[in-house]
Amino acid sequence: MNIVTSWFRRHFSDPQIVFLALLLLAVFAVLVTLGDTLMPVLASIVIAYLLEGLVAFLERRQWRRLPSVLLVYLLFLCFVGLVLLGVMPLLSRQVSDLVQQLPFMIAVGTEALVSLPQRYPELVSEAQIAELITALRAEVITFGQQALSWSLASVVGVLTMLVYLILMPLLVFFFMKDKDLILDWFRRLLPHHRGIASHVWRDVDRQISNYVRGKVWEILIVWGVSYATFYVFGLKYAMLLSLLVGLSVIIPYIGATVVTLPVLLVAWFQWGWGSQFAWLALAYFIIQTLDGNVLVPLLFSEVVSLHPVAIIVAILVFGGIWGFWGVFFAIPLATLVKAILSAWPENPEEHRDDAPRL
Repeated sequence: MNIVTSWFRRHFSDPQIVFLALLLLAVFAVLVTLGDTLMPVLASIVIAYLLEGLVAFLERRQWRRLPSVLLVYLLFLCFVGLVLLGVMPLLSRQVSDLVQQLPFMIAVGTEALVSLPQRYPELVSEAQIAELITALRAEVITFGQQALSWSLASVVGVLTMLVYLILMPLLVFFFMKDKDLILDWFRRLLPHHRGIASHVWRDVDRQISNYVRGKVWEILIVWGVSYATFYVFGLKYAMLLSLLVGLSVIIPYIGATVVTLPVLLVAWFQWGWGSQFAWLALAYFIIQTLDGNVLVPLLFSEVVSLHPVAIIVAILVFGGIWGFWGVFFAIPLATLVKAILSAWPENPEEHRDDAPRL
């Protein structure tokens, strides 16, 4: 008991440490309990945070704040309109076409699987293939039931989307326009002596801004290059597959591996084992290689390096708590944990009097 008391006094005797711990607990509690309710607000904050980089760029070019916000906001609305009117209809058609072609693809795949025991009897048995086909059919039935439930809930989804389309642009605009006003209001609620929290925030803000904006650029670049490549090769469902490839960069190590399977399967169903399939597979792996070895170091040169085990654990933990947004922010959140551990003083008494203020 004395050991626990001594450890607690050593690490929590400084009021700044107590404030940082309570602040983190309060933010975590709000996100866990009200995360779904506040999702439009949280998503708007993320979007405004992304757009702030362009606003800051214009301000460094001697633009005033309000004209910079208006220009960036108009560009954002044009991008949203392009996605809704240009990308979404094409994506919807390709998803519908893929669902209609699934029975044919399953039949072709089943024939290919049935022929494997005859070609490679020493590697695959008929019992194994029959078990695999049964499992695949069960998965298809489950997918069909899920698709039916999605269609029944489509009305609710459309209403939710309309709410998002109305509320989020307004929230994004006011978060950008009144950024200083909102931050000043929050500062007035915080205690004056918060040097450790300020240090952690400056470090994390630099890391998160670089990571989030870089990740969005990576998604757009990989998506665009993949779509152009698939379109030139004439691959079916080019928009859908390229979008999956672009979104796969959100999950390091795992995303690229998972999305490779549907890309190669669609190419095989379309062309079989031929030169067209080989060239497309080569082009796809070149895209993945350039992304990992050229684009990522270029966009994330200032991100604190994390061990692959830490990244995978962060993805599993935060993705399990907050779903998509938890996966997207897994690395920044892991960086936050690392920054807190690094800033946490070994001897809090040394930081009481000379800690900087916001």
